[in-house]
Amino acid sequence: MGDNKNTIIAVVLAVIILFGYDFFVLKPMRDRAAAEAEATQAAQELAQADAPTPDGITPDMPAAPVLRAVEEVLSEGQRIPVRTATIEGSLNLTGARLDDIRLLEYTTAVDSTTPVTLLSPQDAPFAYYAANGWTGIENAPSNMPGLNTSWTLVEGDVLTPTTPVVLEYTTGDLTFRRTVRVDEHYMFTYDDSVTNASAQPVTLARYGLVRRHGQPADLANFYVLHEGPLGVMGNTFFDRKYKKIDKDGGLQETGQGGWIGNTDKYWMAVTGPLGENPNLRGEIRTLEARGETIYESNYIRDGQIIAPGETLTSQAFIYAGVKSSGLLHDYEEELGIPRFDMAIDWGMFWFLTRPFFYLLHLFNGFLGNFALAILLLTVLIKLVLYPLNNRAFSSMAKMRAVQPKVQELRERFENDKERQSKEMMELYKREKINPVAGCLPILPQIPIFFALYKTVFISLDARHESFTWIQDLSAVDPTTIWNLFGLLPFDPSGLPILGTSLHIGAWPLIMGITMWAQQALNPPPPDPMQRRIFAFMPIIFTFVMAKFPAALIIYWAWNNTLTVLQQYIIMRTQGQTTEVDRQIAKLRDRFLPRKGEGEN
Repeated sequence: MGDNKNTIIAVVLAVIILFGYDFFVLKPMRDRAAAEAEATQAAQELAQADAPTPDGITPDMPAAPVLRAVEEVLSEGQRIPVRTATIEGSLNLTGARLDDIRLLEYTTAVDSTTPVTLLSPQDAPFAYYAANGWTGIENAPSNMPGLNTSWTLVEGDVLTPTTPVVLEYTTGDLTFRRTVRVDEHYMFTYDDSVTNASAQPVTLARYGLVRRHGQPADLANFYVLHEGPLGVMGNTFFDRKYKKIDKDGGLQETGQGGWIGNTDKYWMAVTGPLGENPNLRGEIRTLEARGETIYESNYIRDGQIIAPGETLTSQAFIYAGVKSSGLLHDYEEELGIPRFDMAIDWGMFWFLTRPFFYLLHLFNGFLGNFALAILLLTVLIKLVLYPLNNRAFSSMAKMRAVQPKVQELRERFENDKERQSKEMMELYKREKINPVAGCLPILPQIPIFFALYKTVFISLDARHESFTWIQDLSAVDPTTIWNLFGLLPFDPSGLPILGTSLHIGAWPLIMGITMWAQQALNPPPPDPMQRRIFAFMPIIFTFVMAKFPAALIIYWAWNNTLTVLQQYIIMRTQGQTTEVDRQIAKLRDRFLPRKGEGEN
């Protein structure tokens, strides 16, 4: 009775997950995207910002009450064009903000030539920008350089890897001179010098910040992936998802050296000091303005004293680009940015994810296809784990062979559990079977499975990569069983149920079949109700997993296939007839009758 109750609960939970995912995850995402699109057209009144000001970093909230088209915002004010082989955009002289960056090597869609927009100006929809500034601590004049400071261009006219630009700003007796550089990738450096022309020492503190207005429209919102603010202060890595910030607020960390910013699945914008590892205070906080939530990540250095007539020099960086493991590692080594490649969400099994990530990228380089790299890496992992799997599957084959005897003992001693257990242990001893031997070798494989799953999910190489009928391995399989995978002349993707909760493509169907085959090779549960439930589980998982990126489905299907082949070979060597054999025999008898059958 207890087993039946548990299995019924399992079925109910599976159904709840299937339909709840659409109602509580997919539907809110669609509604939020529609609401944000409507908000970009509606005029909203500016809300009063009542946010804390840590250590003198002023909020510098937006003054315009209405969001406007990005083209209109970019046409206003003074801007310096930014041009490299990998990015294009402009540097805003207001605040020396980096608020207009597009990634030339990555497009918004497979069939599009429009580059991905990473950073956008403050008064445009989905604003996202980074800046560096100064705050006064002692004897400093007012109007210190911040987000709304009007810098003057004194040298250069276009920012490229070979042509830096120089900006100046004067307030009171302090003159700020800033040289902005960009390399051939995504790294911007801000070299500042501050000259004190007054008769008394001045204490200043430099800070940097990254702001995102609202949550991104393309938020993946997967539990295995971090999207949102993150940073490193000293030896401490910290992050906060948007929902966590909305629920529990931000956080603060201190340490010697570090960086802070915001990350998406594949891109990020972060800032920090360069040239030394000063004491920093990092903070993740939210601000409210114009009816929208602003997610801010900032850091501030300890105060520095500038004697009369002296000049202070200071370096900082802003990285606005892709989360490439090799590139981030190079910057960590060359520029001394601590733990910079931690911006990639390696997960709890990082000691496995990192080498898997490297191997996938390596295999993709010489195979020319990310899916083929997945297949090769999975084969190599299976070869390494073959001894463990061989032991586990051999034990399972022996357990399957004695199932009739086990069932006989259960029925014979149904009312005497103690005698039943004793007889079963004697049976295992005679047959030289360890009941747990089939489980223990599988335990070390659990972190390997999840680490490879994580690696495939976060790999940039999967984005817009094709394989078979898939045009984007990072997206859901676009085919669907409801129009026979494109053979019927209609598209069910817009239908409320068939296009969302019940969407199932060709690769998820293949994965479900391989999952059934793997399950068919395992010893069946003794309880009839449990057998029926287990038989139904591949169908449940097929629909649930159909919402995952195609690269993960291909990996899972291929992993299942290799497991089935290995398990089948082992069971056949043990003299066992599997469910797969029985099903093949049924098909053979039905469609290929033996000679003499069917004759009168």
